Amino acid sequence: MSKQTTFEKAAKLIADGAIVSVSSSSGLGCPDAMLAAIGKRFEAEGHPRDITTLHPIAAGDMSGIKGIDHLAKPGLLKKTLCGSYPSGPSSAEPPLIWQMIGSNEVAAYNIPSGILFDMHREAAAKRPGVLTKVGLDTFVDPRHQGCAMNDAASDPVVRIEQFDGEEWLYFPAIAPHVSIIRATTADERGNLTYEHEGAYLGALEQALAARNNGGVVIAQVKRVVENGTLKPHDVRVPGVLVDHIVVDPDQLQTTQTPYDPAISGEIFRPLSTFRTPELNIQKVIARRVAMELRDGWAVNIGFGISANVPRILLEEGQHGKVTWVIEQGAVGGVPLLDFKFGCASNAEAIMPSPHQFIYFQAGGFDASLLSFLQIDRHGCVNVSRLSARPHVTAGAGGFVDITSRAKKVVFSGFFNAGAKLSISDGGLRIDQEGKVKKIVEEVEHISFSGKRAVAQGQDITYVTERCVMKLTPDGLMVTEIAPGVNLERDVLAQSEIPLLIAKDLRTTPQALFGEAHIGLDLTGAANG
Repeated sequence: MSKQTTFEKAAKLIADGAIVSVSSSSGLGCPDAMLAAIGKRFEAEGHPRDITTLHPIAAGDMSGIKGIDHLAKPGLLKKTLCGSYPSGPSSAEPPLIWQMIGSNEVAAYNIPSGILFDMHREAAAKRPGVLTKVGLDTFVDPRHQGCAMNDAASDPVVRIEQFDGEEWLYFPAIAPHVSIIRATTADERGNLTYEHEGAYLGALEQALAARNNGGVVIAQVKRVVENGTLKPHDVRVPGVLVDHIVVDPDQLQTTQTPYDPAISGEIFRPLSTFRTPELNIQKVIARRVAMELRDGWAVNIGFGISANVPRILLEEGQHGKVTWVIEQGAVGGVPLLDFKFGCASNAEAIMPSPHQFIYFQAGGFDASLLSFLQIDRHGCVNVSRLSARPHVTAGAGGFVDITSRAKKVVFSGFFNAGAKLSISDGGLRIDQEGKVKKIVEEVEHISFSGKRAVAQGQDITYVTERCVMKLTPDGLMVTEIAPGVNLERDVLAQSEIPLLIAKDLRTTPQALFGEAHIGLDLTGAANG
């Protein structure tokens, strides 16, 4: 018997007070039509009411895929635990979920993505919860915000525990009543394959968590095929875990992308088809970040300026010297930009996202390239929350998981916010200074703990357009300044805190500010 049903019937499976887990990473793999059906049912019937949703990475992105905003209705959504949230430009109206967070109409928590996947796995195995050091001395720690994003989030989701003489964070497992996942193809028995998807994400863990606790699994797919026609090695979620199938033939592969076979690994694009960045300040920063890498490394990248570093390697003829690993699961290839961020073309492998996070949480990779919003005197970094513009930030996602034990982290961004900058005579020109300082006394949200990084011996570098800084036990040290930059006026006076100056202060290579290739050498011989 076929498990296929309608969206309307599937939406009626969500009971009042249900805990609903949703598999998605922004627009990637988002079961958007199923979420829309739940929102429509609530508008018509007033049910389901007071549900709790779990989103290990994120659902929706405000660029054509509404995701969690379908559920952001007072009375429908009571509590939500997300790795990250949809974000938008400061000039735009905030997403509905942010409006609810700001008005305390929903209890909102930001839990690191890897930990949320761990919570599903522990719930699936009927174990009590997750013991982890990921998040200590960050906003995750109950001595700070304990993952809470607003006053309505008053019920603790994490606590400190002593185990075997050490301090740990403990997250009780949460068993979903319903898991909503997505795939490309289902057969009539519910076996799921992912041939057009850009990632597997954590659908299997989410399905197991619901199934093993007496819950329901709903799978949104693009098509249904006859039993016996799917190859068993291709099935990522077996039909014994799937209760109902809903079909959306128009589901997007990822944001603003109906289907790109290179994203799902069905074809490989010629390297010449990848766009390399034009010369601007962001490219200068990305070039300097690239100089921190070495041949043979496995390197994670995040959203922002660092996302352009793979294109720098392409341009410099160094593609393949570094293996890129991203939290959605891609290993190798060329990570994509803009609306396709989280996907990669020409990947060597695509891992399930929960397994990728295990790799990250234990620091098995060589380096991570990430962004910053603020840096403070202890080297702490905020990427997850700005009270003045909360909906412009998305939350931490996998940032906390990735940085907790990373051997080396290179943070990149602009020294000040709002400065007008240009390239002139092979160096940097500051045409108008920014009004908002980003090197501050204390970050308002600790996404990365500089104190723990020093204690653990992590190698931490901060690359900006005007200087490079290193984290030392005594604080932030300026190790390099860009040509055209005045150390006193443009760096020290623009920081809210005193900065140390390296005795061997260097000048950033002038070649980074020119049109020609920079001669990038990942052996370390030329990078210093």
